[in-house]
Amino acid sequence: MTDQLHIVVPGQPVGKGRPRFARGRTYTPTRTKVYEQLIGITAQREIETVGWVKTSAPVKMNILAQFEIPKSWTKKKQQAALRGEITPGRPDIDNVAKAALDALNGIAYDDDDQVYQLTVKKVYGQPLLVVTIELG
Repeated sequence: MTDQLHIVVPGQPVGKGRPRFARGRTYTPTRTKVYEQLIGITAQREIETVGWVKTSAPVKMNILAQFEIPKSWTKKKQQAALRGEITPGRPDIDNVAKAALDALNGIAYDDDDQVYQLTVKKVYGQPLLVVTIELG
């Protein structure tokens, strides 16, 4: 078993949406559900490749969320974004983290309460989400 799992999810990162209420029931927005499923499927593929075993031990997690630079921005503003002088606003960083944490429940670890250290960063670049999980 490896002590590190590295997951790369292509495409624009999506933050966890607020729960919705209808007819006395609570449900997760479809966009959030689909994105969490994508993270889970991508993680499953990587787990099979590297031999990660779902753990009940404490884990550290690093998340890098890269967002597409708006095409409507000027070249100067696009370059500033690539240099890190401009950072993405929405979705909120905690919602990006929550989507990743929830998506990996029962796949990479038993429950996200095992994550004792979390680093999350939002930048502009090739749109993707990179999640690295380390044991202990």
